[in-house]
Amino acid sequence: MSRSDAPSSLTLRQAQDDVDRWIQTIGVRYFDELTNLAQLVEEVGEVARILSRTCGEQSYKSTDRPGELADELADVLFVTICLANQSGIDLTEALRANLEKKTSRDKDRHRNNEKLRE
Repeated sequence: MSRSDAPSSLTLRQAQDDVDRWIQTIGVRYFDELTNLAQLVEEVGEVARILSRTCGEQSYKSTDRPGELADELADVLFVTICLANQSGIDLTEALRANLEKKTSRDKDRHRNNEKLRE
């Protein structure tokens, strides 16, 4: 089955493998971690720019070209995956452990937060 025939869902493991394959065949090699950190900050900034103008009080300049939020979020994910790959981190396991930590720590915290009640 080719990638275009594959179901639309993608596991984190598959995403990590796909990004690694792309880096090895098209990207030549991973940028060093500090360069990838700078790239991640840049991409998060682009997400912030879009949201501050579409959901916040900021407006676009007449010369601005609105970005595509989905594309910018995908860029953030791509660079995050690059950092995980080059650091030997399995994002599936990392996310599972992180959710367990948050569940244990925040079990009642948000339910009891007066600021979240309507």
